[in-house]
Amino acid sequence: MPSTDVLFRPFRIGSMELSNRIVMAPMTRSFAPAGIPGPSHAAYYQLRAEGGVGLILSEGTVIDRPASRNDPNVPFFHGELALAGWKGVIDAVHAGGGSMGPQLWHTGALRSFLTEWVPASPVESPSGLEAPGVKRGVTMSDGDIADTISAVARAASDAKRLGFDTIELHGAHGYLFDQFFWAATNRRTDRYGGATVGERSRFAAEVVAAVRTSVGPDFPIILRLSQWKVQDFTARLAETPKQMSDWLLPLVEAGVDVLHCSQRRFWEPEFPDIDGERGLNFAGWAKKLTGAATISVGSVGLTGDFMGAFGGESLTAEGLDGLLERMERDEFDLIAVGRALISDPDWAQKVRMGDLAGLKGFDAAVLAEQV
Repeated sequence: MPSTDVLFRPFRIGSMELSNRIVMAPMTRSFAPAGIPGPSHAAYYQLRAEGGVGLILSEGTVIDRPASRNDPNVPFFHGELALAGWKGVIDAVHAGGGSMGPQLWHTGALRSFLTEWVPASPVESPSGLEAPGVKRGVTMSDGDIADTISAVARAASDAKRLGFDTIELHGAHGYLFDQFFWAATNRRTDRYGGATVGERSRFAAEVVAAVRTSVGPDFPIILRLSQWKVQDFTARLAETPKQMSDWLLPLVEAGVDVLHCSQRRFWEPEFPDIDGERGLNFAGWAKKLTGAATISVGSVGLTGDFMGAFGGESLTAEGLDGLLERMERDEFDLIAVGRALISDPDWAQKVRMGDLAGLKGFDAAVLAEQV
């Protein structure tokens, strides 16, 4: 097996300096009644920082916008009480030796598959569609769009003020930003629609530009993206490198520093017809096409993908050879680890010490508690 040293090289982008290349992926945990994070959140994230994770990305946190969440127990990133809770979280993570950013979220018209709860306000999306041909909620007006952009920028500014090291915008998996990207859910004929994914990137680019203005030139902005959607695992926004470039370059030009490229399985090539079955993955192509730093993610160190986890499936730990080989080639800059860090807070430290035999698999039972 290649050396694990490649995972423990420092990494700097803008004002953020990381001790290693391991990122804790954002994972919805639904342990914030009334939207307020508390001491259990601080302890949960601090434990992973003490376990050696370089950068922690929080669970999805929602902006100050009606119907911005699809679960009553996901946390707010607005309001005095919620922000005070998040101040406790970032202070705890820093005390544990880690860096952290909140993931800022708006779920759009997408329902949660974990709860039947629905918000009191009508859900909103680009065209009032939850999925192709499936109507839900209302079409966003120009005023709705402007207010949403402002709400994201305020949340980003609050994150910097509280002492967070970065922020991540959730633009993946069929939520609001992604509903603008996807032709099947964006049927608009105004400047936020269009026949190409480049045209449909305008909303996200305007959000990024507003965030950049609110946080200044050096505070890192991460944007999470995916081809696949919760509504359709086979969906693709970009069938060719040219289409991917048209999609991603406007976002980087608007101010994104890091593209967090979500795949269900990180080892799968994005365009195998071009570079083969061992070709570049999504994060590799995104880095090649835009020059931006990238994070790869998707079933790292486990035998199955995340949907099995939510179905109650427990998974065993798996080797890291393929990951290390790709990182040695500088295919991408950082690697995000999700479920393995829920079951094993010391995952990063064990990898650093070469204790791969001591890595734990994923036990679905841990989803019921925040530890």
